[in-house]
Amino acid sequence: MNFLEQNLSLEKCPALVLNADYRPLSYYPLSLWSWQDSVKSVFLDRVNIVSNYDRIIRSPSFNMKLPSVIALKSFIKPQSNPSFTRFNVFLRDRFSCQYCGSSEELTFDHLLPRSKGGKTNWDNVVTACSTCNVKKGGRLLKHSEMMLNQEPYQPTTEDLHKNGKHFPPNFLHKSWMDYLYWDVELEA
Repeated sequence: MNFLEQNLSLEKCPALVLNADYRPLSYYPLSLWSWQDSVKSVFLDRVNIVSNYDRIIRSPSFNMKLPSVIALKSFIKPQSNPSFTRFNVFLRDRFSCQYCGSSEELTFDHLLPRSKGGKTNWDNVVTACSTCNVKKGGRLLKHSEMMLNQEPYQPTTEDLHKNGKHFPPNFLHKSWMDYLYWDVELEA
C-alpha cells in the first residue's frame, strides 16, 4: 500500500468520470467527482469501477478501495454545440490573445464593435489581452492596423475537448492517464 495515498486527505482523491464509452465526460474542466459522489454512485449501481486508489475507506459495516476512475453505465450524449460563454471563447482560442498571443489579463474583443451594431456571438468575439483590447478600441479591425491569429468560429464540443487537453489540471493521478489521452496520435 502506498503510504502517501493512505495519508492523503479524502478531499484530494476525486474520481475521474468516464462516459459509458470510456472517454471522459469533459476534458476542460476535467470531469471529476468527489469521493463521496463516486462512492454513492457505486452503491446506486450507476457506475462501474475502472480503477482504484491505494486507499481503503471504512464504515462500521464494510470497507472498500476508493475509486479513482469510474465509468457511467448509461451513455450521455455530448452536446454538439457548446454554449457561448466567456470561458468557452477562451478555450476555443486556447487562452491566448488572438492579436499578440499573450495569455495575461485576458478579456474578449468584438471584431465589429457593439457601438457599431456588432453582436456578442461566436463569429464576432475573440480572446484579447487588455493591452490589445484597449489598442484596438472601438475601431473596426481593418482600421486598427492589427492582425488576427485566427478567425473566430463556432466550435464543436469536440473542438473544445481537443483544446482542453492542452491545459491539464494541476493534479493528474497515474490511474487516469490511460483514459485521458488514449485518442492522441502515437509516435512511430
